[in-house]
Amino acid sequence: MNDKEAGQYWDENAQAWTEIARAGFDIYRDFLNTPAFFDILPDVDGLPGIDIGCGEGYNTKLLAQKGARVKAIDISERFIERAKETQKDSQLDIQYLVASATELPFENEAFDFATSFMCLMDIPNIEKALQETFRVLKPGGFLQFSISHPCFTTPHRKNLRRFYGKTYAIEIGDYFEKLNGKIVEWIFGAAPAELKNKFPKFKVPIFNRTLTEWFSAILDSGFTIEKINEPYPDNGTVNKQPSLQDAQIVAYFLHIRCRKPVAKNHSRQP
Repeated sequence: MNDKEAGQYWDENAQAWTEIARAGFDIYRDFLNTPAFFDILPDVDGLPGIDIGCGEGYNTKLLAQKGARVKAIDISERFIERAKETQKDSQLDIQYLVASATELPFENEAFDFATSFMCLMDIPNIEKALQETFRVLKPGGFLQFSISHPCFTTPHRKNLRRFYGKTYAIEIGDYFEKLNGKIVEWIFGAAPAELKNKFPKFKVPIFNRTLTEWFSAILDSGFTIEKINEPYPDNGTVNKQPSLQDAQIVAYFLHIRCRKPVAKNHSRQP
């Protein structure tokens, strides 16, 4: 499966995904993953950046609210259309474009930073996507991205619960098995029945990789790894959103920040 074939599935998911997420039922994003991502994000005020795999634009807008000047791309035309809807009356500095992460339509060294929220694990050719991101970053620029944690999002995965519903373990297996585009169907568990019945389940192609493969691809692209984060909800968050309790048992997400080195003969301006 190539990136355009994978992108077609996301195009078909876009309407349901956007409506359910904007209704407030992407709770792992809203109450855990995104807040933790921004907690470790360096200052982007005034900087030109690219958001890769922007979807319907939720996180892109948060970047722009931090003062960044953002170009946001997604391979799904429908997701870009939905993202643009919220820009009509907005003063945020965002430009949305339909493009593949493996063929970024920008000049070399165009950006001070790049972000990608829960996108890169859904790309067939992650090596090419990382090489392209490296190309468009200025020396000293950084890429920060979030993915499903490869150690705990495995082909075999089962949530083990007490009789009263509390998760006590996550059973995982087949870590080294390659799915390479196998279609998995699911929908946001927090969504009410009327929304679950309104839409078909998302069809998502899976391209699972080991932690070694992720780190090797990052380093082979020329990046240096600067920070790693495995977010988990504290007790206060779980009290407000009890369905996040299982994210206290294992890490659901992995955040990585890597940086394009500055050449020895290149002096970066502060």
